[in-house]
Amino acid sequence: MRAHVFPFTTLLAGFVAVLVGYASSAAIIWQAAVAAGASATQIAGWMTALGLGMGVSTIVLSLWYRMPVLTAWSTPGAALLATSLQGLTLAETIGVFIFANALIVLCGVTGLFARLMKIIPHTLAAAMLAGILLRFGLQAFRNVEGHFVLCGSMLLAWLVCKALAPRYAIVVTLIAGALVAWLNGDVVMAKMDSAFVMPEFIPPVFNWRSLISIGIPFFLATMASQNAPGFATMQAAGYRASVSPLIIITGGLALLLSPFGVFSICIAAITAAICQSPDAHPDPAQRWKAAVAAGLFYLLAGVFGGSITALLATLPLSWIQTLAGLALLGTIGGSLFQALSQEKERDAAIVTFLVTASGVTLLGVGSAFWGLVAGGICYAALSRVRRA
Repeated sequence: MRAHVFPFTTLLAGFVAVLVGYASSAAIIWQAAVAAGASATQIAGWMTALGLGMGVSTIVLSLWYRMPVLTAWSTPGAALLATSLQGLTLAETIGVFIFANALIVLCGVTGLFARLMKIIPHTLAAAMLAGILLRFGLQAFRNVEGHFVLCGSMLLAWLVCKALAPRYAIVVTLIAGALVAWLNGDVVMAKMDSAFVMPEFIPPVFNWRSLISIGIPFFLATMASQNAPGFATMQAAGYRASVSPLIIITGGLALLLSPFGVFSICIAAITAAICQSPDAHPDPAQRWKAAVAAGLFYLLAGVFGGSITALLATLPLSWIQTLAGLALLGTIGGSLFQALSQEKERDAAIVTFLVTASGVTLLGVGSAFWGLVAGGICYAALSRVRRA
């Protein structure tokens, strides 16, 4: 590959985008897969399938549109799964993936995406997401009590880098935590295995309770908190592509790969901004090359998915939980801001947030669904009172 075709800054932007994405979210996906009861080998297969799926979709879409179209997994969706999959079998988990991705494809085919976002108040969707993510944020600080040196060093590294170079804060936190864990003897090298792991096909089982309590909130979180910001990021950078075709392609690919552990493939937001910025290429018409470079690095990450999973297995759980919590602080803060920004909708949003964060289960259905229901009832009732 010739340097003048893919300048170093373009390759670097693609590499950083993938590195930041994996650094900020791989630990969350690990927790979600463990909650689903997946073995280490199965988790490695999931990471392989995710890397290959995101790599292929990013390269094909960027070349087709000649725009920096970067795809990613749904980090908010992974966080929801990590807190909701306990008690489900692995087959039922795959059923949830298929159901949610089928709804995403349906949104693209029918053009319901924009209308759906109007039906559910944005403040309630943001409050639900904040409630889901609250547990991760608390874990980032709760672990300090029992692992002061490791977690304290990670918090310090995050704070210093957040002040000096915010874009690389999570990467520096990851490295600092891994180094301290290694120096403390907390890294279990016996678990390290770098072999390529073929994704395993898992036949799905569809359980109506899990589809309602997990599948629907997962679908909403993915669309409202991943795809919607992804399109907004593209538009803010001056790139306009038809929404429905991208939703159909990414959702369809995720649906096809769901039995292999691909829970979502979405339009990237934060990492996409790296490939869509002037730092990637001074000419906006050439920034698609940064996304293609990112796609190639995704493919490499997929090939070495077993190594990524093995690396996570060698590190202590407190490292994973602290990294995940710090990586989601910005999303938690942004979600709370959006949820409480409208004074007239604030009470309904708070109810949604608290019910979701409570972890309550009714009729076998989880708290994320009931948070939306309770908030929706409050929203409708209070809106009617104001009109009266």
